Amino acid sequence: MSDDAPDLGPDPTLLLVDDDEPFLRRLERAMAKRGFEVEAAQSVAEGIAKATARPSAYAVVDLRLEDGNGLDVVERLREKRPDARIVVLTGYGAIATAVAAVKIGATDYLSKPADANDITNALLTKGDDLPPPPENPMSADRVRWEHIQRVYELCDRNVSETARRLNMHRRTLQRILAKRSPR
Repeated sequence: MSDDAPDLGPDPTLLLVDDDEPFLRRLERAMAKRGFEVEAAQSVAEGIAKATARPSAYAVVDLRLEDGNGLDVVERLREKRPDARIVVLTGYGAIATAVAAVKIGATDYLSKPADANDITNALLTKGDDLPPPPENPMSADRVRWEHIQRVYELCDRNVSETARRLNMHRRTLQRILAKRSPR
């Protein structure tokens, strides 16, 4: 390990759970270069199995996986290893899911695309220290989109109710929901 490598403590084990294989492999290599002993999983079932068999000191878990919700992996790891530092990643960044992730035991929450430096900073931030601000924070359009997604989730994905609460035409909301999230 080089002199500028982060201090991972006595147990550098890291569980990565993501169903996006190219992203998972890139992140696996990047975190291994930083000194982590990485185990990768591509599903909730595989993540729970690895968290049960060998609870890692650190974990990075995607929220939405093909076979379910990544929060199930967070819960299992938290049961097996209460001191684990867990970061939840998602391409569907919404405040409601961030709150749910933190309540269930995640240490931090990052929206994709998050790079290895942001993830490492989030994993290694101790106590009440705040990680450094992101290199490229969300744009105003992205914040608006996040708010709309949050209200949409709180309205149980009911477009008409969400549009009413946001004081927006239903068709306008449908067009916004059909688009990808802004950067």
